[in-house]
Amino acid sequence: MCLDSVMRFIDKEVNPKQLSPLNLAFIGDCIYEILVRENLVTDANRPVSDLHRESIKYVSAKAQTIAYEKIKDALTEEETTVFRRGRNAKVGHSPKSATEREYHCATGIEALFGYLYLNDNMDRIRELFSKINA
Repeated sequence: MCLDSVMRFIDKEVNPKQLSPLNLAFIGDCIYEILVRENLVTDANRPVSDLHRESIKYVSAKAQTIAYEKIKDALTEEETTVFRRGRNAKVGHSPKSATEREYHCATGIEALFGYLYLNDNMDRIRELFSKINA
């Protein structure tokens, strides 16, 4: 498949600006995890248990906080606004394996990736993920 032809899975209109930051984070969590998993699978053929163990290193709140630090200076004003909306959203529960700050930062990253995905901005998703993965 040509990378330029990649688009959303469901061909249904949605305005991401009208969605709550937690809705954006809900879909963004999945998109981010797909990126991590695809990256790991394409790097090497290995046992699924190893893939799972490696993926946890990237999808944890702590790792996503580090990811944000890598891309924060590259974000547009609009992307920063989306990140902040996600970060500041009231999640309704306390994190178990991360600090409150890390958990909120991870929610911001997920909201950003959800927003970009729902805007069909795959090139920007790839660009940001490559900075995170560098």
